[in-house]
Formats: sequence, structure tokens, C-alpha cells
Amino acid sequence: MTAKNTTVFTWKISQLERETQDGFVYTAHYTVDAKDDTYSAGAYGSIGFERPDALIPFAGLTEDLVVEWVKAALTEEKVADVEAALQSQIDEQRAPSKAAGLPWNN
Repeated sequence: MTAKNTTVFTWKISQLERETQDGFVYTAHYTVDAKDDTYSAGAYGSIGFERPDALIPFAGLTEDLVVEWVKAALTEEKVADVEAALQSQIDEQRAPSKAAGLPWNN
């Protein structure tokens, strides 16, 4: 029996774009890193936000809160798609389906 590697997905905010007048964050740039014990894969994206009725002061924002906003704006389905695509990349690294080389140079 072999142990199956568990992939950990980490969502991070790499940059925020905001209006200086009131701190409204209108775009978040994010990364998603997928790692198991041996392999890793990553993705980058950005998403825009609609102005809310009530603003949280820019200095009061946390990365966890903005990650929640990003995931909510993407929808659960898209979050699952991103993570599934990264898992596929890790699976391909673990068990490649393609290779290159010459049979006579072994």
C-alpha cells in the first residue's frame, strides 16, 4: 500500500489596486500555489470588484478577507476549477503522460 500525497492549496494576494480618495479596492491580483510532498504548481489571476455600499478602510483590510472576496467573486465553481487544474499539473508531474528522447541513446 502506498501513501497518497495530499495537495495543499494556498491562495495569496500579490497586489491590490485602489482609489486613493477613499481606499476603494477595485482590483485584486492573486496567486494560487498547489504543493504536495514533492511537486508544485501555481496560477495567477486578477479580478475586479464592484463598489460596495460600505467600505472597509484600506488599512483595515487583511489578506484573509481579500482572499474571501476573490473566492466569492470567482464563485465556488471557478475556485474548484482552478484547484482541479493545478492538481492535474501535479498529477502530470508525478506520472508523466508524455516524454521526449531517442530510443538509441539509452
